[in-house]
Amino acid sequence: MIILGVDPGTNILGYALLKVESKRMELVAMGVIDLQKVGDSYEKLEKIFTRLVSLIDEFKPEQLAIEAPFFGKNVQSMLKLGRAQGVAIAAALSKNLSVNEYAPRKIKMAITGNGSASKEQVAGMLQKILIIKDMPKFMDATDALGVAVCHHYEMSSPLAALAGKAKSWKDFIAKNPDKIK
Repeated sequence: MIILGVDPGTNILGYALLKVESKRMELVAMGVIDLQKVGDSYEKLEKIFTRLVSLIDEFKPEQLAIEAPFFGKNVQSMLKLGRAQGVAIAAALSKNLSVNEYAPRKIKMAITGNGSASKEQVAGMLQKILIIKDMPKFMDATDALGVAVCHHYEMSSPLAALAGKAKSWKDFIAKNPDKIK
């Protein structure tokens, strides 16, 4: 299975492709879509969509793992980030990938054991876990890799199999009444 991890952004969007066989993880590719020189916001969205579709066509991932936007104080930044995330999700759905979203704290916790870890700590742990020699210039790429690794950990958890894709405890209980006593 190949997982496409995405750290959405309208200036720099990070992506990573993670191959998983059994429980063994292997980095296939990671990088960024650098949109800093693109002035028009709609052109940025088109470039995000086009590049992600080309990555999906080239590497054939089955799942998208994407970082959920965090709530900041700047509404305009949140709107732009949400648009980038929406376009990335649309690219994945246009190619029939399943979509999974993870909060930044959950990703950090999965990778480092600390939900308040810095980007550098996450990148350092990923470098050790996956034995990566050359780390990318932009941490957006390693953030995207972190989302993919977090998704793999979530899907390989024994609870994931039990949950039957439950979205909440209430949903889990509804789908698994025989497991609750």
